Amino acid sequence: MDAKQLAKQMLDFNKTAFDSSFSAMSVLQDQTEKLILSFLDKTDWIPKEGKKAIDEWKNYKKAREDFKAYADETYKKIADYFAKTEKEETQKAEKKK
Repeated sequence: MDAKQLAKQMLDFNKTAFDSSFSAMSVLQDQTEKLILSFLDKTDWIPKEGKKAIDEWKNYKKAREDFKAYADETYKKIADYFAKTEKEETQKAEKKK
């Protein structure tokens, strides 16, 4: 097995692991958000300012989506690079024939 093929397999494994971990983290964050918001609805002793500050934490969803999009774009660029180099190697091998 050559180094490029090994690197591509490692990249594929890394992407799969990242996607699985990211999905699990997203579910955990969403469930935690529901729990906190449910808790806030039932408490009277937390001031409105505190509830408002906690409610503004929802901005993490946008940042999470941006991070995922950036990571996906980076993985795609690397996969495109591997595809390009494989195509170039195939063309060189055909020319040698």
